[in-house]
Amino acid sequence: MREWDPIGVFGIEEASDEYDAYVGSVYVMAMDERAAAHDIAAFLLDIETRHMGLAPGDQARARRVAEMLVAMVPQFEAEPDEPS
Repeated sequence: MREWDPIGVFGIEEASDEYDAYVGSVYVMAMDERAAAHDIAAFLLDIETRHMGLAPGDQARARRVAEMLVAMVPQFEAEPDEPS
């Protein structure tokens, strides 16, 4: 999520978990639901505006991050599950 950093906290140790609440939902969208990049980008923009109270965000950044995540799906599928 460091590529998607709407409040600019990357590199601040105290804020390293700032986006953790959203990672699971994005993962489910990408891996389980096979959401398209535009749907993931819309979700990220919704988080920025409705949940964080920011002005409408950088649509290009959200789209770029969403496209990166969708492109990574095959890589995640190829990696073995971690042992329990």
